[in-house]
Amino acid sequence: MITALVLFGLAALGGLVLAGIRVSGRPYPPLPLALVHGGAAAAGLTALIIAIAKGGTPDLAKVSLALFLGAAIGGFILLSHHLRKHALPIWLVVVHASVAIVALVLLLTTVL
Repeated sequence: MITALVLFGLAALGGLVLAGIRVSGRPYPPLPLALVHGGAAAAGLTALIIAIAKGGTPDLAKVSLALFLGAAIGGFILLSHHLRKHALPIWLVVVHASVAIVALVLLLTTVL
């Protein structure tokens, strides 16, 4: 779970930059940065799924996984907007980030 935590932490840093770019007025951030952010989050999700599949993980980790999966759905919708060159809806950026932050805090609580 520590690997997942580190990967999600890196994804969160990238997400802060992406959200900052969007809120500053640009309709969408640079695609390479968005792809790195998504890749780190996907790797974190994979690591967390593997950790949970091995068994013996607290229920809080499973709640974190469910929330990260929800955030991933939001991320795919944002990527869809991005690829179609549509402005990213700020409300969706905020919801995506909020769900991911709650999931990250729950995972951090579980690891500590």
